[in-house]
Amino acid sequence: MKNNFKKTTPLLVVFNVLLVLIVVLKESLEKLHIDSAVLHFANAFFFVLSLLSFQLQSRSLKHKNPNVFIRSVMGGMMLKMFATVIAVFIYVSLNNGLFNKKGLFISLFFYLIYLAVEVKVIMQLNSSKNA
Repeated sequence: MKNNFKKTTPLLVVFNVLLVLIVVLKESLEKLHIDSAVLHFANAFFFVLSLLSFQLQSRSLKHKNPNVFIRSVMGGMMLKMFATVIAVFIYVSLNNGLFNKKGLFISLFFYLIYLAVEVKVIMQLNSSKNA
């Protein structure tokens, strides 16, 4: 368990940095008509999705068949993409077309940040196993 915590530390750092940025810049975001609640939800949503995807991929590194790792990476990407599309669709439909576009685009940027960190960590773990 301690080893898994150590592996997910970069994801925790990203989550906390984004959380602090949202809280500190809340007034500035409101002046720009960006809903900080959308950003808080997106940060937590992508953190949880990244943890799930990371767990899938780190378990697949233990298999001798390299195809298992490739399938888990693709599966994790599909999980995150479909969950993101569904979350955006629900957000837009619940707000009757009056959704916060700027907040939504910044949230999708969060997706890219979490994706980059997750890929970096997985590639470091994969290279350390001589794959």
